[in-house]
Amino acid sequence: MSGEVWFSLRLSLQVAFLATWFIVIIGVAVGYLLARKNFPGRDLVDILFTLPLVLPPTVTGYYLIILFGRNGWLGKTLYAWTGWSLMFTWYAAVLASFVVALPLMVRTTRAAIESIDPNLILASYTLGRSELETLWKVVLPLARRGIIAGTVLSFARAMGEFGATLMLAGNIPGKTNTLPLTIYTLAGSGDWPKAQGVVLLLTAVSGVFLYLANRTSRKIW
Repeated sequence: MSGEVWFSLRLSLQVAFLATWFIVIIGVAVGYLLARKNFPGRDLVDILFTLPLVLPPTVTGYYLIILFGRNGWLGKTLYAWTGWSLMFTWYAAVLASFVVALPLMVRTTRAAIESIDPNLILASYTLGRSELETLWKVVLPLARRGIIAGTVLSFARAMGEFGATLMLAGNIPGKTNTLPLTIYTLAGSGDWPKAQGVVLLLTAVSGVFLYLANRTSRKIW
């Protein structure tokens, strides 16, 4: 494989791992809140965290540009304070993958927590456990199947993210070209044999991680 393909593979793994790390933390927290708490605007929060799952990735990318572009609502302030712009960096690829894949984690975690017998949680409270202790010792262990499934799906989705990444990070060789973007470039230039090789590489890498995740989850279950 050429140096460009190796770079794209390394960058895709780097982006997917970092995005998934944030996805697990935030996705579990949001999934727990939606499953266990009633608060004003709960349905709106649910919609906001689900929208990237149903919107075209390019639309999600457009919203991210409005928010984090150099003249965006948040990007303008960030640039004024630091002189740094998120656009067209590999950090933008992480953000795009995070936003697009997060709904998978939220929904699987929420479904797993909602399936827990409420009597088990009430029993923990009756024994004097706090809500935080109950979360760590009862809720999360019982919901681990959904959390593991959400983690695997989110990682796979982050590895394959294309549209929002192209919009926010661009397709800059040696800087932001993840494997999906490299495939797009090779196919666009008519280099079909090499594009096919990269497609098979991405498929194989994703398949290996799914296999390892399934083996690990079976041992945990």
